[in-house]
Amino acid sequence: MDKKLNKITVVGGGSWATANIKMLIDNTTPKEIFWWMRNAEAVEHLQKFARNPHYLSSVEIKLPEQNISTDLKPLIAAADIVLLNVPAAFLKDALKDITTADLKGKKIVSAIKGIVPDENLIIAEFLHQKYDISFDDFMVISGPCHAEEVALEKLSYLTIASGDTKLASQFAGMINTRYIKTNISDDIYGTEYGAVLKNVYAIASGICHGVGYGDNFQAVLISNAIRELERFVAAVHPIDRDIKESAYLGDLLVTAYSQFSRNRTFGNMIGKGYTVTSAQLEMNMIAEGYYAVNCLHEVNKQYGVSIPICEAVYAILYQKRSPVVEMRNLAEKLS
Repeated sequence: MDKKLNKITVVGGGSWATANIKMLIDNTTPKEIFWWMRNAEAVEHLQKFARNPHYLSSVEIKLPEQNISTDLKPLIAAADIVLLNVPAAFLKDALKDITTADLKGKKIVSAIKGIVPDENLIIAEFLHQKYDISFDDFMVISGPCHAEEVALEKLSYLTIASGDTKLASQFAGMINTRYIKTNISDDIYGTEYGAVLKNVYAIASGICHGVGYGDNFQAVLISNAIRELERFVAAVHPIDRDIKESAYLGDLLVTAYSQFSRNRTFGNMIGKGYTVTSAQLEMNMIAEGYYAVNCLHEVNKQYGVSIPICEAVYAILYQKRSPVVEMRNLAEKLS
C-alpha cells in the first residue's frame, strides 16, 4: 500500500472499542483519530473528562472534542480507515444511514467477533454484499485479547487478517505498542468464524461450570471444541491453516477460561438457572455467542458439519432445554 492511511474512525462505544482507541493513541505512528458512539451523554463526558463513563473508565482518552461525535456520516467522510466495533447484532442499525458511496475508497477493519443476524453472514461477507467492500480493502482484528488487559497494558497478541497482507501489515504498524504484538494473516474466513465459534464454546464452558462440572471436564470440552472449530472452518473455507495459532486456539483458550470473558460469565449464569433475559440484564453487556449460536445453527444447515457443542448450546438457549440434561448428553459425545 503506497497511500498514507492516517485518519481512522472508530465506530462503537464499548470496552473493546475503548481498548482499540487506547492502542491507536499509544502507538507512535502519526494519525488522526475520530470516535463515533451512539450515547450522547457518553460523548459529552468524553469531551469534558477524557474518559468513557461506562467502559474502561480508568483509561484516559485524549482526543480533540470535535473528533468525538454521535453523527457517523461526517466521521466516515473524514476517514481513510473505518474500524467497526459494535456488537454484530447492532451493526446494521449503526450503519443504517451509511451508503455504499460513503464507504467507497475506504479501508474497513472489523473488530467485531460475531455474525450479522438474519443474513447469517460474517462481517466480511455482509460488507461485501451490502456495501461492495472488497476483501482486499477489508481487515479483521482477532486473537486472545481482552479489553480489560489492554487497559492494564498487559502484553497481548493480535492477528490482522486481510485479502491484502500488505494492507494488514500497514494497519498492524498503527496499533503495535509496548504491550500489543501483531501477526499478519490472509485467512479472513478462518479468523472470523474462529472468533465467532470460540464465543459459543466459552458459553458452553460457563454452562458446564454453572451446573457443577470441574476443571477436568472443562479441559476435555475445550480440546473437543478446537477440533469442532477446525472441522467447521475447514468446511466453510478449506485452505491450509494451523488451528494451533493464537488467532484460533489462543483466542478459544482465553475466552473459555478468563475471568474477563463475558461469554463464559453468561454461560455460567445460564448453568446456574438464570433465564437468557435475566442473565443479559444482570451483565449489562453483550455476549456475542448468544446471537452467534443461532446464526451458526442456520449456516450449518448448508454444510452439515458435526458440531455437537454448538448444538448443545443452541438447544439450551433457543429450545429452552435443561442445561443439566444437555450437558450430560453432550458429555457422552466427547472424547
